[in-house]
Amino acid sequence: MAIPLLQKARIGAYIVRQQLTRRRRYPLVLMLEPLFRCNLACAGCGKIDYPDEILNQRLSVEECLAAVDECGAPVVSIAGGEPLLHKEIDAIVNGIVSRRKFVYLCTNALLMQKRLGLFRPSPYFVWSVHLDGDREMHDHSVCEEGVYARAVAAIGAAKARGFRVNINCTLFNDADPERVAQFFDAAGALGIDGITVSPGYAYERAPDQAHFLTRTRTKQLFRDIFRRGRGARAWSFSQSSLFLDFLAGNQEYHCTPWGNPTRNVFGWQRPCYLLGEGYAQSFRELMEETDWDAYGTGHYEKCANCMVHSGYEASAVQDAVRHPLKALSVGLRGVRTEGAMAREIPLAHQRPAQYVFSRHVEQKLAEIRIGEAKAKESTAT
Repeated sequence: MAIPLLQKARIGAYIVRQQLTRRRRYPLVLMLEPLFRCNLACAGCGKIDYPDEILNQRLSVEECLAAVDECGAPVVSIAGGEPLLHKEIDAIVNGIVSRRKFVYLCTNALLMQKRLGLFRPSPYFVWSVHLDGDREMHDHSVCEEGVYARAVAAIGAAKARGFRVNINCTLFNDADPERVAQFFDAAGALGIDGITVSPGYAYERAPDQAHFLTRTRTKQLFRDIFRRGRGARAWSFSQSSLFLDFLAGNQEYHCTPWGNPTRNVFGWQRPCYLLGEGYAQSFRELMEETDWDAYGTGHYEKCANCMVHSGYEASAVQDAVRHPLKALSVGLRGVRTEGAMAREIPLAHQRPAQYVFSRHVEQKLAEIRIGEAKAKESTAT
């Protein structure tokens, strides 16, 4: 696996501390979205369809660092939108690194080479470059030609300067296992430090609704891919062995959405990075007042097909801490790609989906306009 020993040790110690204090719910990764604006319009993305007034909003450096301190998670994934569009992204990253938190800066890499000079290599800092396959696969995924070539060039430039670089790869139901395996083989030649892989989540507002995976299709796809890579041992993943085993249908996990809480321009997002169904004003309010049992596969229709790392990696990591020999066994022998799969979570009693997106947008727009009106009044006087 591509997770450095320092990071494993610090995260492991953090988890042990939580368990010793008998804390039932605790975060592992803070998903920090300082903005929603992006310089791409990917067909599978549900993050960029906001009105311009909201796309123009930014979390300040102070708000970002306050979220890091309030949450306390050992890892921060800075997502978006495209984080490199934020004019103070270097100050945000430096502030988090100074707190000895592990930072993954997610980017489509279009601005990466121009911004490299703003950052310094650190064991606490990783570039996480969005790359959904080979040239044709990736450019199709992001709906723009030439993006793959620019991302590969940026990866090479970052590695030349001594940065750690991962790629994050999202797969949909048109993914060809042989081609994905060949891409993972080729990715190693780029000098990357690790791969993060996940099935795409069916954002209700994504332009392309035809290519999201069901859980059954997800498990078979990953079995077919991992079989071509010696049970995934041929590749360096920056994920736990048990999460990869889960993707291949060998583990039965329930989602732990509080493991990857999200802070963005709306507030603390309920219940998770993928679903925006309400917002808390503080991390404590998010943790204590969210009806967590109302969400997750088997509980809520929108969660029925989700197997995404932001919901299930924390489940797998906690299982690995509780059962280290099981995790070690999977890591050594590889992911099982044949035989019976783990029992699937029944969906018979899940509650129907609620479509509340517009309500949150309207509320935020009202807040923005009130703020703008007050600013005008203040200027006039």
